[in-house]
Amino acid sequence: MLRATGYVMNMKVTAKLDNLRIAPRKTKLVADLIKGLDTKVALDQLDMEVKRTSPYMKKLLLSAVANAENNFGLDKDNLYVEDVVIGAGPILKRWMPRAYGRAAQILKRTSKITIVLEERVEGKGRKTKEEMAKIMEKRLKDKKKEEKERAEVEGKEPASTRGDDHSSMRGGEKETENIKKDSGGGKSWGSKIFRRKSM
Repeated sequence: MLRATGYVMNMKVTAKLDNLRIAPRKTKLVADLIKGLDTKVALDQLDMEVKRTSPYMKKLLLSAVANAENNFGLDKDNLYVEDVVIGAGPILKRWMPRAYGRAAQILKRTSKITIVLEERVEGKGRKTKEEMAKIMEKRLKDKKKEEKERAEVEGKEPASTRGDDHSSMRGGEKETENIKKDSGGGKSWGSKIFRRKSM
């Protein structure tokens, strides 16, 4: 299961990813590429990388940037990847049959990734608490407005679409009945030719 969370410590914003079904040894190769890079450069680097971990790492990095921007009011252009911590997750154990009736164990390893972002210049472009409060209020208003519009649309549509669906189905049933009548009682020529003969 992939899970992203974020918290702040001394304006270091983190995001975590648990139980990634790729071995830590392989995940570290991608993690070393983006350490110390600006977030934009790191995203470009991950786009160009062909390793299997890179899409997951990119998604996690975007999550960390969103945490910094939306939760703590940091400027995303002023952020860089301070550290990427790779840990071992739970190991899945499977078995492979081998010669002479033996069984060899297969260890399917998983990874835990933590990305830590920090500001290049302390406080540059950071939003104040008042600005963050205004943004949160605006988001709540927009969300309520969208929910009202959605409720109005959903309240009107089902009744009209249900009537249309039933009428179209009834029309379709009538057409099939007419076709059966024309073809001679609902039996096709194939059923007449290949019917089972009585002995």
